[in-house]
This record gives sequence, structure tokens and C-alpha cells, in this order.
Amino acid sequence: MPTGQTKLDAASPPSYSSTVPELAEVEFYRKQWNPGLGGKIRAVALHSGKRIFRGSDTSTLEKFLPGATLQKSEAHGKQMLFRFSKQLWLGVHLGMTGTLRVAPSGFQPGKHDHLVLHQRGRALVFNDPRQFGRLRFHQGLDVPGWWAKLPPALTSDSFTAAVMGKFLQRHRQLPLKAALLHQAGFPGIGNWMADEILWRGRLHPRTRAGEISEKKSRELWRVVRFVCREACKIIGRDFSDPPRGWFIHERWTAKGRCPRHRELLPRATIGGRTTAWCPKCQPEPVSRLRRS
Repeated sequence: MPTGQTKLDAASPPSYSSTVPELAEVEFYRKQWNPGLGGKIRAVALHSGKRIFRGSDTSTLEKFLPGATLQKSEAHGKQMLFRFSKQLWLGVHLGMTGTLRVAPSGFQPGKHDHLVLHQRGRALVFNDPRQFGRLRFHQGLDVPGWWAKLPPALTSDSFTAAVMGKFLQRHRQLPLKAALLHQAGFPGIGNWMADEILWRGRLHPRTRAGEISEKKSRELWRVVRFVCREACKIIGRDFSDPPRGWFIHERWTAKGRCPRHRELLPRATIGGRTTAWCPKCQPEPVSRLRRS
């Protein structure tokens, strides 16, 4: 989140839209539908045929959701799952521009409001101008298969140092920046979080995943856990900025400087994404691995 984006109004999307929501931003948006918990769905309005519904039967959604009660929700990486009564499940991926919000009763959907769940006194709205997001609908006693197959959440007990270490070894030729962006191992980590983690871990983003020592790997694991948990507490609560001293405040600008000692940050494309790092804190190592 760029510096200055603080205390976001829960009814308004963030002022920037060029970055994909990451773990903490997803946690914030999940909570936007909390006012609807315990409320019954009275009617459903949707734009059937839009690509965000790919793979889902919208006619079944329209048929069974009315009369169901929103019971709970959870976030996992960049995805959300909303559970309703009648064994109904709604999966949400925000993509790049997706947002969730609550609108007043009688709300009329706009062009980009692709799903609206009407309750007494409010409407739960999913909006996505660019339609890179995705909505999935499932009916059944057990959680949907696509949710059950997700890798361990980074803040869960299942994400251990050993699990992370094995993943890095399986992708040992990847630069660490690219490895951290790999959703199969680090669900929810995106561009700014990866740079924050590497800066705190004093690891150059081009370091090969298979080249860090066991000690460094454990340190990286601890940093991943810290950044994810703190970001969810701060950004996930009300979209406030992390405290001054976090790397995020400097990485957004070409004139950014290291929060530790004000070294000018170089920038390059690594792992397919614009990356910033501190040459003093994160010296580039000489690779020992040969490309396979």
C-alpha cells in the first residue's frame, strides 16, 4: 500500500488499482461483508455470462442462494470463502480490481457490480471493473475441492520452516523473489510483501532459492510469518499503512531509500515484477548453482 493510504472508508475502494490485492488486503475486503453475517439473502442480482463466473453455474446460484443465511467467512492467501446455510459456498478471488463492500437497501447494481446479495437493510456487493477476479459457487456438505487443495496458509501452524524449506529446494533454481511470488508455496504473497520480506531477511531478490543456508532459511520463515501476521493486523483491520520504518514506504518510488541507512534503492524486473532492494543490506551473491 503506498504511503498516505490510511484509514480507508470501508465503503470505498483503495485509491490505487495497479497492484493485485495481497494477503492483508484480501483480509480487509473479507471483513467488509461482516455486517451481513447472520442475515438471510432475500434476492440475488448478477451479470451472468461475465468471465468472473467462469466454471460456475450462475442459474444454480440464483436458485439456491435466496433464503440462505450467511454464516461465516475466511481468507486464504488471495482467496476468500463465504459459507451459507443450506450447504452453500461462495468462493471469491479479487483478481486485480475486485472489491467487496456493503451498500444501502434498495441498491441498484452498476455496470461493474457483478454480484449483489440483497439482505434486509443492506446489499453485499462484489465489484470488478477489469474482471480478472473470479467467483465460484458450490453446494455440498464438505468444503469445495478447490479450497481444500490450497497449500498451507502462511499464518497457520501447517506452514512450518520444514515445509517452506522443502518448497524452496524443489524450486532451487528460482530467484528468491520469484519463489516468494509462487502461490503454490507462498499463497497471498505479492510484489510489495515479497520485497518487504527479502529486505527484512537481508536477502538479495536474485539469490537462488536453493542457495540459502538452513539457518538463513529458518530466518526467512520467521520473517515471512512476521510480515504476514503484522500486515493482516494493520492493513487487514482498516487498510491503515504499516508503521514508518517498513520497506513498503520506500519501494514505491524511484527515489526510495533504505529505511535503515538511507541507501538509494536500485530497481529491476526480477521474477517478472518490478523489484526494489538495498545494495548494502542485501548484497548480490555469486551463484553456485548451475542451470539445469
